Amino acid sequence: MNIAVCVKQVPDTETRPKIDPSGKKMSEEGVKWILNPYDEFAVEEALQLVEKNGGEVTVISLGPAAVEPTIRAALAMGAQKAIRIEAEENPADPLVTAKALAEVLKQGNYDLIFFGKQAIDDDYAQVPQMVATALDLPCATVVVKLDIEGEKLTVEREIEGGKEKLSLSMPAVISAQKGLNEPRYRSLKGIMKAKKIPIETVQVELASGQLEIEKVKFPPEKQPGKIVGKGADAVPELVRLLHEEAKVI
Repeated sequence: MNIAVCVKQVPDTETRPKIDPSGKKMSEEGVKWILNPYDEFAVEEALQLVEKNGGEVTVISLGPAAVEPTIRAALAMGAQKAIRIEAEENPADPLVTAKALAEVLKQGNYDLIFFGKQAIDDDYAQVPQMVATALDLPCATVVVKLDIEGEKLTVEREIEGGKEKLSLSMPAVISAQKGLNEPRYRSLKGIMKAKKIPIETVQVELASGQLEIEKVKFPPEKQPGKIVGKGADAVPELVRLLHEEAKVI
């Protein structure tokens, strides 16, 4: 099987965010970067399929040279090849990213294209569907179970209030949700091997963005809670506050 996994570099979840002086994005100063956690499920599923059926896994990412440590984190899990699409920074518009990825992916003759269900920095959760549309491929998102029989895929995906079962033909685009598998740890051997794998750099003309971020700001601080009493005697005061102050009833 020939499988591609599209990954993204995101800030560590423990990063204390700061707003850039421009006011239109988060500052990158002092940020620790990691492989997007949902992308780890995508990489793991691709590796398991190749281990079972043969083939190779190619990791693809868009961004400047600074994203290469993140690409190597995926290589350290066991992927065999890597491609970096040259860009000064990650585009704010997910459609720009999707078009660039599709341009590279269509040259790879991939049986499956994996993504994480979303990136934890912008939370758009749109790129997998956009890539599938650009390549005219079937797509299943938020996948928690996947089985292959011949050229057919059977997937189970999360929907509101339950799960949905779908059948797709390969090639196809899949976005992985937590629960699809348990990503493996990166071994020292894998990390050392990943350092020796060349990362192919390709140039793609990026499309013009149709989305512009006007302002980034922090949410308002939460007000401190109140203790209005204990037991049944506190109910009248609680109801009054919910009605007059919180205005939720």
